[in-house]
Amino acid sequence: MARKKVTSSDVAERAGVSQATVSMVLNKKYNVSFSKEVIRRVEEAAAELGYVLPRRKARQEERREKLLVVISPNLTNPYYVMLLQGIESRAAEQGFGIFVCNTQRDLKLEERYLKMISSLNPHGIIYMCNPSQCFMAQVEDISKKVPVVVINNQDERLDVDAVDLDNSKLGRLMARHLLELGHRDVAYVAPPLTVRQKQRSRRVEGFLKEFKNAGLGEHVVIKAADEQIDKDIPGIDSEYRIGYDLTRELMEERQELTAIVGLNDMIAFGIMDALHDMKYKVPGDISVMGCDNTLFAKVKRVSLTTIEHFVIYKGMDACDIIMKKIQSHRKRYTEIEPVSIYHVEYEPKVVVRGTTSYPKSQKRKINKNKL
Repeated sequence: MARKKVTSSDVAERAGVSQATVSMVLNKKYNVSFSKEVIRRVEEAAAELGYVLPRRKARQEERREKLLVVISPNLTNPYYVMLLQGIESRAAEQGFGIFVCNTQRDLKLEERYLKMISSLNPHGIIYMCNPSQCFMAQVEDISKKVPVVVINNQDERLDVDAVDLDNSKLGRLMARHLLELGHRDVAYVAPPLTVRQKQRSRRVEGFLKEFKNAGLGEHVVIKAADEQIDKDIPGIDSEYRIGYDLTRELMEERQELTAIVGLNDMIAFGIMDALHDMKYKVPGDISVMGCDNTLFAKVKRVSLTTIEHFVIYKGMDACDIIMKKIQSHRKRYTEIEPVSIYHVEYEPKVVVRGTTSYPKSQKRKINKNKL
Protein backbone atom coordinates (compact mmCIF):
# COMPACT_ATOMS: atom_id res chain seq x y z
CA MET A 1 0.00 0.00 0.00
CA ALA A 2 1.39 3.40 -1.07
CA ARG A 3 2.50 5.67 1.74
CA LYS A 4 0.53 8.90 2.12
CA LYS A 5 2.50 11.95 0.98
CA VAL A 6 3.57 14.20 3.85
CA THR A 7 2.41 17.81 3.48
CA SER A 8 3.29 21.10 5.15
CA SER A 9 -0.03 20.84 7.00
CA ASP A 10 1.20 17.63 8.62
CA VAL A 11 4.40 19.35 9.71
CA ALA A 12 2.43 22.32 11.06
CA GLU A 13 0.19 20.03 13.09
CA ARG A 14 3.16 18.10 14.53
CA ALA A 15 5.07 21.30 15.40
CA GLY A 16 2.01 23.12 16.73
CA VAL A 17 2.40 26.14 14.42
CA SER A 18 0.65 27.57 11.36
CA GLN A 19 1.24 26.30 7.84
CA ALA A 20 2.61 29.74 6.88
CA THR A 21 5.20 29.48 9.68
CA VAL A 22 6.31 26.06 8.37
CA SER A 23 6.73 27.49 4.88
CA MET A 24 8.75 30.51 6.03
CA VAL A 25 10.99 28.57 8.43
CA LEU A 26 11.82 25.81 5.93
CA ASN A 27 12.33 28.32 3.11
CA LYS A 28 14.80 30.21 5.34
CA LYS A 29 12.86 33.49 5.36
CA TYR A 30 15.31 35.13 7.74
CA ASN A 31 13.67 38.54 7.49
CA VAL A 32 10.78 37.10 9.56
CA SER A 33 11.50 36.84 13.26
CA PHE A 34 10.86 33.41 14.87
CA SER A 35 12.10 32.15 18.21
CA LYS A 36 14.76 29.44 18.26
CA GLU A 37 12.20 27.14 19.86
CA VAL A 38 9.72 27.55 16.94
CA ILE A 39 12.48 26.94 14.38
CA ARG A 40 13.64 23.84 16.27
CA ARG A 41 10.11 22.38 16.48
CA VAL A 42 9.43 22.93 12.77
CA GLU A 43 12.76 21.46 11.62
CA GLU A 44 12.44 18.44 13.91
CA ALA A 45 8.82 17.79 12.82
CA ALA A 46 9.85 17.97 9.14
CA ALA A 47 12.75 15.55 9.74
CA GLU A 48 10.62 13.08 11.72
CA LEU A 49 7.89 13.04 9.08
CA GLY A 50 10.32 12.98 6.14
CA TYR A 51 8.85 16.16 4.66
CA VAL A 52 10.67 17.56 1.58
CA LEU A 53 10.01 21.06 0.24
CA PRO A 54 8.35 21.00 -3.22
CA ARG A 55 10.71 22.44 -5.84
CA ARG A 56 8.67 22.32 -9.01
CA LYS A 57 6.54 25.32 -8.05
CA ALA A 58 9.65 27.35 -7.30
CA ARG A 59 11.11 26.56 -10.72
CA GLN A 60 7.85 27.58 -12.41
CA GLU A 61 7.89 30.89 -10.52
CA GLU A 62 11.48 31.53 -11.68
CA ARG A 63 10.45 30.93 -15.31
CA ARG A 64 7.36 33.15 -14.96
CA GLU A 65 7.49 36.16 -17.26
CA LYS A 66 7.78 39.49 -15.42
CA LEU A 67 4.56 40.90 -16.83
CA LEU A 68 2.04 43.62 -16.01
CA VAL A 69 -1.36 43.79 -17.73
CA VAL A 70 -2.61 47.31 -18.54
CA ILE A 71 -6.29 47.79 -19.41
CA SER A 72 -7.06 50.94 -21.40
CA PRO A 73 -10.41 52.30 -22.65
CA ASN A 74 -8.79 53.65 -25.83
CA LEU A 75 -5.47 54.78 -27.24
CA THR A 76 -6.74 57.55 -29.53
CA ASN A 77 -6.52 60.18 -26.78
CA PRO A 78 -2.96 61.30 -25.89
CA TYR A 79 -4.03 61.25 -22.21
CA TYR A 80 -4.02 57.43 -22.19
CA VAL A 81 -0.80 57.31 -24.21
CA MET A 82 0.82 59.53 -21.56
CA LEU A 83 -0.42 57.24 -18.77
CA LEU A 84 0.97 54.28 -20.68
CA GLN A 85 4.30 56.05 -21.10
CA GLY A 86 4.54 56.56 -17.33
CA ILE A 87 3.65 52.93 -16.62
CA GLU A 88 6.02 51.52 -19.23
CA SER A 89 9.00 53.66 -18.21
CA ARG A 90 8.71 52.60 -14.57
CA ALA A 91 8.01 48.95 -15.46
CA ALA A 92 11.11 48.84 -17.68
CA GLU A 93 13.26 50.12 -14.79
CA GLN A 94 12.12 47.10 -12.76
CA GLY A 95 12.62 44.62 -15.62
CA PHE A 96 8.89 44.18 -16.32
CA GLY A 97 7.15 44.00 -19.68
CA ILE A 98 3.58 45.19 -20.24
CA PHE A 99 0.64 43.65 -22.07
CA VAL A 100 -1.87 46.30 -23.18
CA CYS A 101 -5.57 45.46 -23.47
CA ASN A 102 -7.47 48.17 -25.37
CA THR A 103 -11.17 47.67 -24.57
CA GLN A 104 -12.36 50.53 -26.83
CA ARG A 105 -15.03 51.04 -24.15
CA ASP A 106 -16.70 47.82 -25.32
CA LEU A 107 -18.15 45.69 -22.48
CA LYS A 108 -17.64 42.43 -24.38
CA LEU A 109 -13.98 43.24 -25.02
CA GLU A 110 -13.44 44.20 -21.37
CA GLU A 111 -15.05 40.94 -20.25
CA ARG A 112 -12.89 38.97 -22.69
CA TYR A 113 -9.69 40.54 -21.39
CA LEU A 114 -10.67 39.91 -17.76
CA LYS A 115 -11.18 36.22 -18.62
CA MET A 116 -7.68 36.16 -20.18
CA ILE A 117 -5.99 37.38 -16.98
CA SER A 118 -5.50 33.92 -15.45
CA SER A 119 -3.85 32.52 -18.60
CA LEU A 120 -1.48 35.52 -18.81
CA ASN A 121 -0.51 35.00 -15.14
CA PRO A 122 0.68 38.61 -14.64
CA HIS A 123 2.39 40.00 -11.55
CA GLY A 124 -0.02 42.94 -11.52
CA ILE A 125 -2.87 44.69 -13.33
CA ILE A 126 -3.34 48.42 -13.97
CA TYR A 127 -6.70 49.81 -15.07
CA MET A 128 -6.17 53.19 -16.77
CA CYS A 129 -9.81 54.10 -16.02
CA ASN A 130 -12.60 52.87 -13.76
CA PRO A 131 -13.64 49.28 -14.47
CA SER A 132 -17.16 49.08 -15.87
CA GLN A 133 -19.65 48.86 -13.01
CA CYS A 134 -20.81 45.38 -14.04
CA PHE A 135 -17.24 44.05 -13.65
CA MET A 136 -16.36 45.85 -10.40
CA ALA A 137 -16.92 42.79 -8.20
CA GLN A 138 -14.85 40.65 -10.57
CA VAL A 139 -11.96 43.13 -10.48
CA GLU A 140 -12.05 43.25 -6.67
CA ASP A 141 -12.00 39.44 -6.60
CA ILE A 142 -8.96 39.36 -8.94
CA SER A 143 -7.22 41.89 -6.66
CA LYS A 144 -7.23 39.28 -3.87
CA LYS A 145 -4.92 37.11 -5.99
CA VAL A 146 -2.97 39.66 -8.04
CA PRO A 147 -2.17 43.32 -7.20
CA VAL A 148 -4.61 45.63 -9.03
CA VAL A 149 -4.31 49.41 -9.30
CA VAL A 150 -7.03 51.62 -10.79
CA ILE A 151 -6.34 55.12 -12.06
CA ASN A 152 -9.83 56.27 -11.22
CA ASN A 153 -12.34 58.97 -10.57
CA GLN A 154 -12.21 59.88 -6.88
CA ASP A 155 -15.97 59.68 -6.34
CA GLU A 156 -16.00 55.94 -7.10
CA ARG A 157 -15.31 53.85 -4.00
CA LEU A 158 -13.13 50.88 -4.84
CA ASP A 159 -11.68 48.28 -2.51
CA VAL A 160 -8.48 48.18 -4.55
CA ASP A 161 -5.41 50.40 -4.78
CA ALA A 162 -6.00 53.60 -6.71
CA VAL A 163 -4.28 56.63 -8.17
CA ASP A 164 -7.09 59.12 -7.71
CA LEU A 165 -8.34 61.78 -10.08
CA ASP A 166 -10.85 64.29 -8.70
CA ASN A 167 -12.63 65.24 -11.92
CA SER A 168 -14.96 67.59 -10.07
CA LYS A 169 -11.94 69.61 -8.93
CA LEU A 170 -10.64 69.83 -12.52
CA GLY A 171 -13.98 71.23 -13.65
CA ARG A 172 -14.02 73.78 -10.82
CA LEU A 173 -10.51 75.00 -11.71
CA MET A 174 -11.51 75.51 -15.35
CA ALA A 175 -14.56 77.50 -14.29
CA ARG A 176 -12.64 79.68 -11.83
CA HIS A 177 -10.10 80.66 -14.48
CA LEU A 178 -12.83 81.84 -16.85
CA LEU A 179 -14.80 83.58 -14.09
CA GLU A 180 -11.68 85.45 -12.96
CA LEU A 181 -11.27 86.71 -16.54
CA GLY A 182 -14.88 87.97 -16.50
CA HIS A 183 -16.58 85.39 -18.73
CA ARG A 184 -20.32 84.98 -18.16
CA ASP A 185 -21.73 83.22 -21.23
CA VAL A 186 -19.79 80.01 -21.74
CA ALA A 187 -20.23 76.52 -23.20
CA TYR A 188 -18.85 73.14 -22.20
CA VAL A 189 -18.31 70.60 -24.99
CA ALA A 190 -18.15 66.96 -23.93
CA PRO A 191 -18.33 63.37 -25.18
CA PRO A 192 -21.53 61.44 -24.25
CA LEU A 193 -22.37 62.00 -20.57
CA THR A 194 -23.61 58.48 -19.86
CA VAL A 195 -23.98 56.57 -16.58
CA ARG A 196 -21.02 54.35 -17.61
CA GLN A 197 -18.74 57.38 -18.01
CA LYS A 198 -19.32 59.10 -14.65
CA GLN A 199 -15.89 60.73 -14.68
CA ARG A 200 -16.96 62.93 -17.60
CA SER A 201 -20.10 64.07 -15.79
CA ARG A 202 -18.08 64.84 -12.64
CA ARG A 203 -15.86 67.24 -14.59
CA VAL A 204 -18.86 69.00 -16.13
CA GLU A 205 -20.70 69.12 -12.77
CA GLY A 206 -17.69 70.73 -11.09
CA PHE A 207 -17.56 73.39 -13.82
CA LEU A 208 -21.28 74.09 -13.60
CA LYS A 209 -21.19 74.25 -9.79
CA GLU A 210 -18.67 77.12 -9.81
CA PHE A 211 -20.83 79.13 -12.22
CA LYS A 212 -23.92 78.44 -10.10
CA ASN A 213 -22.04 79.65 -7.00
CA ALA A 214 -21.34 82.87 -8.92
CA GLY A 215 -25.05 83.19 -9.76
CA LEU A 216 -24.39 82.39 -13.43
CA GLY A 217 -25.58 78.78 -13.69
CA GLU A 218 -28.12 79.65 -16.40
CA HIS A 219 -25.35 81.18 -18.53
CA VAL A 220 -23.62 77.82 -19.05
CA VAL A 221 -24.49 75.69 -22.08
CA ILE A 222 -23.61 71.98 -21.83
CA LYS A 223 -23.17 70.49 -25.30
CA ALA A 224 -22.62 66.72 -25.14
CA ALA A 225 -22.23 64.28 -28.03
CA ASP A 226 -24.83 61.63 -28.80
CA GLU A 227 -24.56 58.37 -26.83
CA GLN A 228 -24.14 56.38 -30.06
CA ILE A 229 -20.58 57.70 -30.38
CA ASP A 230 -19.47 55.58 -27.42
CA LYS A 231 -20.98 52.48 -29.03
CA ASP A 232 -18.89 52.86 -32.18
CA ILE A 233 -15.23 51.85 -32.40
CA PRO A 234 -13.36 55.10 -31.74
CA GLY A 235 -11.40 56.56 -34.63
CA ILE A 236 -8.11 58.36 -34.26
CA ASP A 237 -9.95 61.71 -34.51
CA SER A 238 -13.18 60.84 -32.65
CA GLU A 239 -12.76 63.34 -29.82
CA TYR A 240 -11.39 66.01 -32.15
CA ARG A 241 -14.52 65.59 -34.32
CA ILE A 242 -16.75 65.97 -31.25
CA GLY A 243 -15.10 69.32 -30.52
CA TYR A 244 -15.27 70.45 -34.14
CA ASP A 245 -18.85 69.42 -34.97
CA LEU A 246 -20.46 70.51 -31.70
CA THR A 247 -18.73 73.90 -31.82
CA ARG A 248 -20.13 74.61 -35.28
CA GLU A 249 -23.59 73.76 -33.94
CA LEU A 250 -23.05 75.93 -30.87
CA MET A 251 -21.96 79.03 -32.75
CA GLU A 252 -25.02 78.84 -34.98
CA GLU A 253 -27.27 78.66 -31.90
CA ARG A 254 -25.51 80.91 -29.34
CA GLN A 255 -23.68 83.96 -30.72
CA GLU A 256 -23.36 85.50 -27.24
CA LEU A 257 -20.75 82.96 -26.08
CA THR A 258 -17.36 84.37 -25.05
CA ALA A 259 -15.65 81.10 -24.03
CA ILE A 260 -15.89 77.40 -24.91
CA VAL A 261 -14.34 74.62 -22.81
CA GLY A 262 -13.44 71.15 -24.03
CA LEU A 263 -13.65 68.23 -21.61
CA ASN A 264 -10.10 67.38 -22.72
CA ASP A 265 -7.38 68.77 -24.95
CA MET A 266 -8.38 66.70 -28.00
CA ILE A 267 -11.89 68.17 -27.90
CA ALA A 268 -10.39 71.65 -27.39
CA PHE A 269 -8.28 71.24 -30.55
CA GLY A 270 -11.48 70.51 -32.48
CA ILE A 271 -13.13 73.58 -30.93
CA MET A 272 -10.24 75.79 -32.03
CA ASP A 273 -10.27 74.51 -35.61
CA ALA A 274 -14.04 74.97 -35.90
CA LEU A 275 -13.75 78.57 -34.67
CA HIS A 276 -10.90 79.20 -37.11
CA ASP A 277 -12.97 77.89 -40.03
CA MET A 278 -15.90 80.08 -38.94
CA LYS A 279 -13.58 83.15 -38.91
CA TYR A 280 -13.57 83.64 -35.13
CA LYS A 281 -10.33 84.73 -33.46
CA VAL A 282 -9.02 82.84 -30.41
CA PRO A 283 -8.87 84.40 -27.85
CA GLY A 284 -9.90 87.72 -29.44
CA ASP A 285 -13.50 86.68 -30.06
CA ILE A 286 -13.78 83.41 -28.13
CA SER A 287 -11.56 81.97 -25.38
CA VAL A 288 -10.88 78.21 -25.48
CA MET A 289 -9.72 75.91 -22.70
CA GLY A 290 -8.88 72.20 -22.50
CA CYS A 291 -7.75 69.72 -19.86
CA ASP A 292 -4.86 67.19 -19.50
CA ASN A 293 -1.91 69.31 -20.73
CA THR A 294 -1.07 66.87 -23.52
CA LEU A 295 1.97 67.33 -25.76
CA PHE A 296 0.26 69.26 -28.57
CA ALA A 297 -1.20 71.81 -26.12
CA LYS A 298 2.34 73.13 -25.68
CA VAL A 299 2.99 73.69 -29.40
CA LYS A 300 3.49 77.44 -29.85
CA ARG A 301 0.98 77.86 -32.67
CA VAL A 302 -1.61 76.09 -30.51
CA SER A 303 -0.65 77.41 -27.05
CA LEU A 304 -3.74 75.93 -25.37
CA THR A 305 -4.75 76.97 -21.85
CA THR A 306 -5.38 73.71 -20.04
CA ILE A 307 -5.22 71.84 -16.73
CA GLU A 308 -2.08 69.98 -15.65
CA HIS A 309 -2.79 66.99 -13.42
CA PHE A 310 0.52 65.16 -13.87
CA VAL A 311 -0.64 62.28 -16.06
CA ILE A 312 2.74 60.61 -16.63
CA TYR A 313 3.47 60.65 -12.89
CA LYS A 314 0.15 58.88 -12.27
CA GLY A 315 1.23 56.07 -14.58
CA MET A 316 4.54 55.81 -12.70
CA ASP A 317 2.76 55.78 -9.34
CA ALA A 318 0.39 53.02 -10.45
CA CYS A 319 3.42 50.91 -11.36
CA ASP A 320 5.18 51.75 -8.07
CA ILE A 321 2.17 50.54 -6.08
CA ILE A 322 2.26 47.20 -7.95
CA MET A 323 5.97 46.85 -7.12
CA LYS A 324 5.34 47.59 -3.43
CA LYS A 325 2.64 44.91 -3.32
CA ILE A 326 4.94 42.38 -4.99
CA GLN A 327 7.73 43.14 -2.49
CA SER A 328 5.42 42.95 0.54
CA HIS A 329 4.26 39.53 -0.63
CA ARG A 330 7.81 38.25 -1.16
CA LYS A 331 9.34 39.68 2.01
CA ARG A 332 6.93 39.25 4.87
CA TYR A 333 7.87 40.55 8.30
CA THR A 334 5.02 38.63 9.88
CA GLU A 335 3.34 35.32 9.19
CA ILE A 336 0.09 37.21 8.39
CA GLU A 337 -0.42 38.39 4.80
CA PRO A 338 -0.30 42.24 4.87
CA VAL A 339 -3.36 44.05 3.47
CA SER A 340 -2.93 47.66 2.39
CA ILE A 341 -4.91 50.03 0.19
CA TYR A 342 -2.89 52.83 -1.42
CA HIS A 343 -4.46 56.08 -2.62
CA VAL A 344 -2.37 58.72 -4.42
CA GLU A 345 -3.66 62.06 -5.67
CA TYR A 346 -1.96 65.07 -7.29
CA GLU A 347 -3.13 68.66 -6.94
CA PRO A 348 -4.12 69.95 -10.43
CA LYS A 349 -2.91 73.32 -11.74
CA VAL A 350 -4.18 75.72 -14.41
CA VAL A 351 -1.63 76.22 -17.20
CA VAL A 352 -2.41 79.61 -18.75
CA ARG A 353 -1.28 79.96 -22.34
CA GLY A 354 -2.55 81.90 -25.34
CA THR A 355 -6.13 80.71 -25.88
CA THR A 356 -7.85 82.45 -22.95
CA SER A 357 -8.24 86.15 -22.32
CA TYR A 358 -10.78 88.68 -21.11
CA PRO A 359 -14.08 88.76 -23.04
CA LYS A 360 -14.47 91.61 -25.53
CA SER A 361 -16.67 93.66 -23.18
CA GLN A 362 -14.02 93.48 -20.45
CA LYS A 363 -11.26 94.46 -22.89
CA ARG A 364 -13.17 97.60 -23.88
CA LYS A 365 -13.52 98.59 -20.22
CA ILE A 366 -9.79 98.01 -19.59
CA ASN A 367 -8.82 100.11 -22.63
CA LYS A 368 -11.12 102.97 -21.54
CA ASN A 369 -9.60 102.95 -18.06
CA LYS A 370 -6.12 103.19 -19.59
CA LEU A 371 -7.19 106.26 -21.56
